[in-house]
Formats: sequence, structure tokens, C-alpha cells
Amino acid sequence: MFNIFKLFTIEGKIEIPPFLFDQEKSVSARIILSEDYEGIITRDFGFIIAVVDVINVGMGIIIPGNANTFHEVEFTILTFKPIVSEVVEGTVVEIVDFGSFIRLGPLDGLVHVSQICDDYISYEQVGNRFIGKETGKILEVNDQVRAKIIAVSLGTGRSGKLGLTMRQRYLGKEEWIENDLEEDITNQQTDQTKVDEEESATE
Repeated sequence: MFNIFKLFTIEGKIEIPPFLFDQEKSVSARIILSEDYEGIITRDFGFIIAVVDVINVGMGIIIPGNANTFHEVEFTILTFKPIVSEVVEGTVVEIVDFGSFIRLGPLDGLVHVSQICDDYISYEQVGNRFIGKETGKILEVNDQVRAKIIAVSLGTGRSGKLGLTMRQRYLGKEEWIENDLEEDITNQQTDQTKVDEEESATE
């Protein structure tokens, strides 16, 4: 897995208004930076979760006619930047007829109904769940799942879209993954038995 939570140290500029002059510059800067950056999405950094630290606040510049002081700042941000093909874990927070929404930290991703599992899936409105026709796999709200990111669309501002899939083996609910592992072990044992039998027959 890649690390999609990252720390970045960046530089910028801020204006400190007079009502914050009685604060330490670093405190004032953090208040302003948090308002300006936290919760937004950028193409370079992804979703900015928090301003972690204010490293440096430069000397203030006064511009005639403006009561604010202007400063260069250096600060650290914690970000969530999803990557295509990354395997992530999250919680099913909503189920609708066309798919399920998975909470992945600060963002939600959509698993389209066609990507829930390698089976024909039907939506049961009464139980608000999906169920596989052949496998009997059930997906409901609050289920913990593992999925792979297949599409990332991060604009700017406060909106972004993530497309997910759980069709491949070792994805989906924990019990689905355990069944895949048990099936692999059974297949390996069967293959080994065949090899042993063939070796015995040639002796």
C-alpha cells in the first residue's frame, strides 16, 4: 500500500487583521491558515485535513490604506491524496440503488453496483442492502470493507470524487477476503495432492 496521508511543508502569504494583533504571530497565522486551507481540495496536495504546524511567520508589511499586516509564512499541512490502484479500507456509510458510499478518512468513495463483487448484485430496498445472486454476499451500512481506487477526480474547492472497486479477490468485507484465502489454501492442497499422486505413479 502507498501512504496516502502525507505531510507537506509549504510557503504562502497571509493578512493578519487588527483584532488578532494581541495574539502571538504564530497563533494568529494558524487561525487564518486553518480557515483558508483546512477542508479544501487542491490538485497538488489533495484534500487538506489540517494545518499541523506554523514554522515561521515573516515580518509584517504595512500597506497604506489597509489596516491588516501582510506576512510571508511557512507551515506544514496534513493531506489525504488518493492514488489510483491504491488499496484502502473504510466503512459503508450509505447504500443507494446504484452503489454504496465508503468513508475513507476525510472523503467518501463510490463503489458502483457493478463493482461490488464478481457476481450479479441486486438491491433490496426493504433491508437497504445489496446481495449477490450466486455467492450470497451481503453488503450493508456500517460494514468494514477493503477496496481499490479506480478513479480520482479532485477539482479545487471542497468537492472531489473517488471511484472504487471490490470485484477483485481479497477485496470487500473481511469474510469475503477470508473465503478467498481459504479457497486458495484448498486449491494449493489439491494441486499438491495431484503432484504427489503423479510422482508416486511414476516411481
